[in-house]
Amino acid sequence: MAAGETTEEGDVTGASGDPGAIERALREVAPERFEAYETLLRALAEGRVWMLLWHGTPGSPDAQYGNMEVGGHGYAPCVTSPEQLAASGWARGHEVITGLEIAAALYRTRWGLWLDPHVPGGGVGIPWADLRRIAVGLDRLPAGPLRLGEPQVQAAQFYGVLERQAGEVRPLRSLRRVWVQPALGEPYLAIGLDLYDTSPPAVEAARALVQRAAVHAPEGLAVSTVLMADEFDPVAMWLWANARPIFDREAHFGRPQGAPQPAPQPAPYPAYGYPVPGQGGPATHAPGPHTQAPGAQPPQGWPQQPWQGYPGR
Repeated sequence: MAAGETTEEGDVTGASGDPGAIERALREVAPERFEAYETLLRALAEGRVWMLLWHGTPGSPDAQYGNMEVGGHGYAPCVTSPEQLAASGWARGHEVITGLEIAAALYRTRWGLWLDPHVPGGGVGIPWADLRRIAVGLDRLPAGPLRLGEPQVQAAQFYGVLERQAGEVRPLRSLRRVWVQPALGEPYLAIGLDLYDTSPPAVEAARALVQRAAVHAPEGLAVSTVLMADEFDPVAMWLWANARPIFDREAHFGRPQGAPQPAPQPAPYPAYGYPVPGQGGPATHAPGPHTQAPGAQPPQGWPQQPWQGYPGR
């Protein structure tokens, strides 16, 4: 049976956890309650949702999800239980799918997931960058909204080692830096790795450089790395748009013979972004939750033009 396929009893292969966890978590989510939002993301990662089909039937070649737009960003609407499906009045088809599978499908096209848009207050939207966190692993990526800026920490010895040894790492085109303060957890220094070659050996060589230099970082300073080639990473997107290189091979040595042309850069920050709670337009930093303000009306006009579904179905 394929992942996400509905059984005769309505269960979904691969789904696990408490079937009521998503709805309980939804009731606790509110602006600035980041712990409650993280609980919702965990419940979604372990649970399942009922995707609303604007056209077609589950698994059919012409199946299309509905969509809605909030603050200029697209979301695919869903409901969180058979009871919510009935309450929504949805008269077309639906598809039951695990949270992990829909998260992995949607974030790659920069679509978010909107939970229970029919309920009073309008439900809760999960932006695509948080769906990416679910798909990759919530513990592997920082919790948003992120505050990103130029590092103020004094780490001259660390940077000196980086600059002196970076020239020896042949796949390395440039290095950038950013101070990352997650919504939950400790802030850290992130070093952006811009590589000619993103093969595993090249990535490992660049990360090993940062690890060697980190020995000389101030005590207590957490240092991480981010691949600049990751078009879905909000930290990399910020670095492309805002940070000057602290090491630039081509400025020092010229372009290596046979080196590939630089890959197209992601859309400039903050052209991606998410709606600010209670407002329209992109957020000033991202990723993070979007919930409508208490008492706000449900989003109008859903569904709009159908979304084309996700790859493989």
